[in-house]
Amino acid sequence: MTSLPDLTRYDAVLFDLDGVITPTAEVHMHAWRSMFEQLFADWRIAPPYTDSDYFDHLDGKKRYDGVAALLRSRDVEVPWGEPDDAPELDTVCGIGNRKNVVFSRVLREEGIQAYPGTMRVLDILDAAGVPAAVVSSSKNAEDVLAAAGIRHRFGVVMDGVVAEREHLPSKPAPDVFLVAAQMAGVEPSRTAAVEDAISGVQSAAAGAFALVVGVDRGAGAAALQDAGAHVVVSDLAEFADAHDASSGPGAS
Repeated sequence: MTSLPDLTRYDAVLFDLDGVITPTAEVHMHAWRSMFEQLFADWRIAPPYTDSDYFDHLDGKKRYDGVAALLRSRDVEVPWGEPDDAPELDTVCGIGNRKNVVFSRVLREEGIQAYPGTMRVLDILDAAGVPAAVVSSSKNAEDVLAAAGIRHRFGVVMDGVVAEREHLPSKPAPDVFLVAAQMAGVEPSRTAAVEDAISGVQSAAAGAFALVVGVDRGAGAAALQDAGAHVVVSDLAEFADAHDASSGPGAS
């Protein structure tokens, strides 16, 4: 436990949102599954949608890139469309927006709570004066942070809205992490990045961040390490526990 790196030694820590700060990955998985199961049934697409499709094609990517990747895995091509396409349209954007209707309803009706372990780490970073930022592919990041009551904890939020406006490619390209570091005024070589998605770990690793932390919420520790994670934990509480052990009574 005490062998984990000390996150307070970095100039900043950049956190993915879904699956790292909040358990929104579960809501996303549910929304994607519901939408694609219906779509595959209506279009008679085989093989059926499975949760492995989420990790292989959707997790960590911008919404429309994920839709296109998953459909391509079934040899299905549809027009890209436009971001403001109605959810009923059979375009990449329309299908992505269709999923978001389900996600927004669940978030609105049930709310969201941040992971306790992540909140402990944020408290430790705040006490040490280390800034925290969000790097998310989701266009819902601002709404999720607001619903969790923690938007004020982050000076920088690089999300899918910003990425689209700035024409930044999706993870696993490093651009979103690199631009987030620039927005936060820090160098990647002195900054830590925390991710739970394989594509997100690949993104941070490609950006040559000083520390890439993988949080295993289902992708698998070996897969996250293979993608470039320097260390993998099951929950960020492990970092908080290590910090408390090293700074508590009797610590050297």
